[in-house]
Amino acid sequence: MTTVPQPTALDPALAARLKRDDAGLVCAVVQQHDTGEVLMVGWMDDEALARTLGTGRVTFWSRSRQELWRKGDTSGHVQLVRSVALDCDGDALLVRVDQVGPACHTGSRTCFDGRDLGAVVGPDLASVDAVDAVDAVDTLETMVGERP
Repeated sequence: MTTVPQPTALDPALAARLKRDDAGLVCAVVQQHDTGEVLMVGWMDDEALARTLGTGRVTFWSRSRQELWRKGDTSGHVQLVRSVALDCDGDALLVRVDQVGPACHTGSRTCFDGRDLGAVVGPDLASVDAVDAVDAVDTLETMVGERP
């Protein structure tokens, strides 16, 4: 049986664009490619990103275990890469995937199920003139700022 080599070196041009935290990590937001559903957030070092880009499977850096882990190797709930994008600041990745099974370790489809924090809901922009939208947001910010 032939073993597929695991890329471990990130392209130097890409590596130069990354803004890592103090631990050398970049935040990776994982999204279901066809629905836009945000599934989870993980962290990648250069090697995890290189493996993700080069294998078609998402690999993260585990901050708690201090080791690389490929999503689904133990659970079977794999993430098949559809695209990876770097944000304009270079400090976050958007990884669009086909998720097989639940994304969350709790068994939920997404790590963000049912955890709404009760934020004030902004105005419906469809009902606000584009010029008035900025004023409406400013008014809401003022109102929220004045709340006890």
